[in-house]
Amino acid sequence: MLTEPFERFWNTVRRATHNARLVKLTLSKPRRKGPATPRNLYARPVEVKGEQLLQVTHRYHDREEAKNYPYEDGLTYLRGQLEETYYNGDLFSLDEQLSVMQSRKGNARLTEQPPQHREAAAEHNREKHRDVPAGRPYLHALGITNDKGEVTGAGRRKFRQINKFVEIVDGLVRAHPLPPGAHIVDMGSGSGYLTFALYDHLANTLGLDVHVTGVELRTALVEKCRRIAAENAFGNLSFEEGYIDSYRPERIDMLIALHACDTATDDALYRGVRAGAEIMIVAPCCQKQVRRDMVVPAELKPLLGHGILLERQAAMVTDGLRALYLEAEGYDTKLFEFIALEHTAKNVMITAVRTGIKRAGAREQAETLKQRFGVGRHHLEELLK
Repeated sequence: MLTEPFERFWNTVRRATHNARLVKLTLSKPRRKGPATPRNLYARPVEVKGEQLLQVTHRYHDREEAKNYPYEDGLTYLRGQLEETYYNGDLFSLDEQLSVMQSRKGNARLTEQPPQHREAAAEHNREKHRDVPAGRPYLHALGITNDKGEVTGAGRRKFRQINKFVEIVDGLVRAHPLPPGAHIVDMGSGSGYLTFALYDHLANTLGLDVHVTGVELRTALVEKCRRIAAENAFGNLSFEEGYIDSYRPERIDMLIALHACDTATDDALYRGVRAGAEIMIVAPCCQKQVRRDMVVPAELKPLLGHGILLERQAAMVTDGLRALYLEAEGYDTKLFEFIALEHTAKNVMITAVRTGIKRAGAREQAETLKQRFGVGRHHLEELLK
């Protein structure tokens, strides 16, 4: 028996579609997982040869298949899918943003928040959006949204970081798919903002078979995250109390370490390399080790004689060396701005994808770089040796 929240959600979908206000509709969290069931469905309006259609993209673990429907046929198909195949639905329109979440017992919960989109263009090659719906209950439990599913003023910066992080991970796992049953470890998970969003996106939106573990030293945060995970029925999301350098699971397929201080980033990368992690994502901070051990050559003292410039240069050298050491171990690396400086000063991110091809000359280049800037030692290098 369909509930009132479900009917309200679907009536809003129909109205937005027929009034040309629909931006996109996603169905996620399959009721029964299997290779024949798409991880999620993504619907949007398109115009093909002058005809307005509803394009539905079926996202499987290894491919995407798109099919165009007349509006009414597409809506009938999608409603049936939400009734029988998927638990969650997210509507993005010019007028509202609604999320419906159904339980295994048939109960439904509807959350609403202000619209995020200003215009809906029915074009065939529309850019894909990867929003984290603000109506997710765990975001309220973490203090990012209020009880109406609206992002609070204090939670805006963190919500932007969550969406950017999910976008980055989404691109990585599409280009480099994880194996079934992948174990993802978030080293230093803290309050769990990104850990929860990561699990929700991979397991529910993309429908991947993953287990995510957050590792955190502070007991109170571990207990809080365990409680929120249980309340949201996130069965494959767990939290462990411990240090980065002492947590040693049997398997790590993706490693994440965001804002691990100083050499803790190196400890995390070392664990990932030794475990043969397919993907690693780190955002270093508090980079002191190389700065302490640098002996600035005489010809660079006019530039690096100022403390703030030396600190910034030491951070760049630290991350540059990390990238080289990872490439020497068979990883393809990228360094880029994680999120704008006005949101966080810790804005450099390193991603590493395992190729198995060790780049020739990487260690020699690292040694040249160390000599150029008077670096006596690098913690990751010592660990790998």
